Amino acid sequence: MSKESRERSIMSDTDFRKPQVKIGYGVMLLALAALALTMLYPFGTTIFSSLKTRQEVFTYPPSFFPKQLMFENYMEGFRYIDLGRAFANTALLYAGNVLIPLTVIGLAAFSMSQMKLPFRRALTMFFMSTLMIPSATYLIPSFLNLQNLGLIDSYWAFWLAGGANAFSIMLVKSFFDGIHKELFEAARIDGASELRCFFQLALPLSKPVFATLMILTFTNTWNDWYWPSLVISTPEKLPIAPLVYKNIISSMNMPMNIKFSVLTIIMAPPLLFFAIFQKNIVHGLNLSGVKG
Repeated sequence: MSKESRERSIMSDTDFRKPQVKIGYGVMLLALAALALTMLYPFGTTIFSSLKTRQEVFTYPPSFFPKQLMFENYMEGFRYIDLGRAFANTALLYAGNVLIPLTVIGLAAFSMSQMKLPFRRALTMFFMSTLMIPSATYLIPSFLNLQNLGLIDSYWAFWLAGGANAFSIMLVKSFFDGIHKELFEAARIDGASELRCFFQLALPLSKPVFATLMILTFTNTWNDWYWPSLVISTPEKLPIAPLVYKNIISSMNMPMNIKFSVLTIIMAPPLLFFAIFQKNIVHGLNLSGVKG
C-alpha cells in the first residue's frame, strides 16, 4: 500500500492485520455480495428466461441458463404488443413532464425564494404541509377536477398535475435560497425584470437541481402505471407501464418466455439511463436528502 493511500485510509495496515478486523471486513464483504446477488438475480432470471423455449421455462428443477438461445422470442414479442408506439407515447409524456411542470415549478420556487411576496412564510408552510397528505387521498378529487375540465384521456392530465408537485417546489426553492441575493439585486438595478432574472441568472445556476428533477421525472414517467390506467382510456395513447401491465402481465394467453422477452426489452432503457446518468442520480439523491 502506498504512502498516499495509507494517509487517506480510515484504517491503517496494522489495523487490517488484526484478526477481529479481518473477520469484520470479511463479514461485510459477504453481506455486500449476498445483497448484490439478491438484487441481480431477478434481472438475470428475466433475461435468461427470455431466451428459453416455452417448455424450458416450466421445467423442474428449474435451470438458470437456457440450453438453447431463442432470440426469435424478441421478434415474437413485437407481435403481441406495439412497443414502438408505447415508447413514443412515453417519450412524449416525459417531454411534457419536463417542459411544462418544471417551468411552473421553477417560477413558483423562484417567486417564493427571491421575490418579496405577501405571506411568503405562510405560503411555504402550506406547501410543506401538503407533503404530509398521502397521495392516495387526493386521487379521486384530482380525477373529478380533470373530468370537469375535459382533460380525461389527455396527456394534460399529467402535465398540469405535475406542475403542482409540492416536493419539487420545495426542493428547487431550497436550492434558490442558497444563491446570493446580491446577484438578483444587481440585475434589478440594471433594469432586469423578474423573468429575466429567472431565465438568465437563476436557471443557469440551478442546473444540478433541475437535472435531479429530470431524472426523478424519468423514473416516475417510466414506472407509473396506476394513474395512466385511470385517466387514459384510449389504448393507442397508453405509455409503456400500463400497456405492459394490461397486455403482458395480466395476459393469460401469451407464452411465458415471450412475456420475459418483452419485459427484457422494456427493462433496457432504464438500465441504460442509469448507466449514463449514474453520477447525476447519486448527486440528486444527496441533494434531495441534504436540502429541503
